[in-house]
Amino acid sequence: MDIRQLQFFAEIVRYGSFTKAAERLHVAQPAVSMAMKKLEEELDLVLFNRQERRISLTAEGEIFLRHAEKILDEVKSTETEMEELRGLAKGEVRVGIPPMMSAYFFPQIIRDFSNRYPDLHLTVSGEGASKIQKMIIDGELDMGVIAGASFPETLEVRRFLREEVIVCVPRNHPLASKGSLTLHEFAGHPLIFYREGYYLRELILDVLRGAGLSPAIKFETNLYTLVKSLVQKGMGISVFLKMVVAEDDDLTAISLDPPLYLDLLIAWKKHGYLSRANRAFADFLLEKGSHAAM
Repeated sequence: MDIRQLQFFAEIVRYGSFTKAAERLHVAQPAVSMAMKKLEEELDLVLFNRQERRISLTAEGEIFLRHAEKILDEVKSTETEMEELRGLAKGEVRVGIPPMMSAYFFPQIIRDFSNRYPDLHLTVSGEGASKIQKMIIDGELDMGVIAGASFPETLEVRRFLREEVIVCVPRNHPLASKGSLTLHEFAGHPLIFYREGYYLRELILDVLRGAGLSPAIKFETNLYTLVKSLVQKGMGISVFLKMVVAEDDDLTAISLDPPLYLDLLIAWKKHGYLSRANRAFADFLLEKGSHAAM
């Protein structure tokens, strides 16, 4: 058994096809098939159900996959650490940031980080918090911004910012003159809301359910800019992080009574190797977050 066989095996599982795995690996399909046949002979086990249209794993294959993934993760971590020990000057940070945050808090963070570490390459993926969690666990991202108080045990997290969740209404709305809103007052108005996958949606729904309330959701979208636009046009009200509307002259931000806050966390895979580049970004974000909270 060698690392190449494990890589072939993992890619076949990922794409459910010998052909797609071969294309991804830039090798001929017969080479992939032969490697898997040899692997099964060495193990004296059948790893794949080949009768189905899409390749799937046998029970033995499922167990082998867990071990293969651990070995490949260790190999990747070792290669990265050895590169750094050889004095590698450049590194890469792959981070996931929810769209609302990427537009209002992170542009300055990214600029300042790039100025401090000009040789590091930063790649940002904009997804909802739940998708970001999955991408970190699957190894598609090195780290990401998530929210809330509960998260998978497979993630290591650090809080870098606590932000108030506010109700957002047009300037001419009947609620605009109020200093704060109770949950009952909030739930009595049409809501322009976010689709599933956004933690802010889950937070508000949980709070309302806890108060025995059900919101009248008039429109749903995964585009927070569209939510802002529809609120401005008087189609309904919504909720945002306070920073999102702090400088918007067309909208009024109203606190809930009692106030509601959201914890923003930087997360990475627990027990995984965190490169110097990633550690630098996490430390930088925690530093900036502590200054923003002052």
